[in-house]
Amino acid sequence: MEKFSLEAIARAQLTAARDAASGRSASTVIGGHERVLRQTVMALTAGSTHGEHGIGGEATVQVWSGRIRLVAGADSWEGRDGDLIVVPAAAHTVEALEDSAFLLTVAMV
Repeated sequence: MEKFSLEAIARAQLTAARDAASGRSASTVIGGHERVLRQTVMALTAGSTHGEHGIGGEATVQVWSGRIRLVAGADSWEGRDGDLIVVPAAAHTVEALEDSAFLLTVAMV
């Protein structure tokens, strides 16, 4: 059994994002590309984006802190502290409206 403090990881990733030229940072805490389940703590500084991409599975984003916008085509969803967004299967982007940290959970199908 393993135990993680997602709150501590989110704080560390947000610090790393603030130090990165890209304004982004991420750390996979469970799984990986070779597993069905993958959970990654991601952080984006205000104004930065995680460019258009697809997932290839079912996914959710749980916002730990800040405010983000997920955009897929003409649709968009905003999330803030405590919100859970179901990620569409379509290509999408994530934009940080404020310095933000979130947990991306993906189940590959």
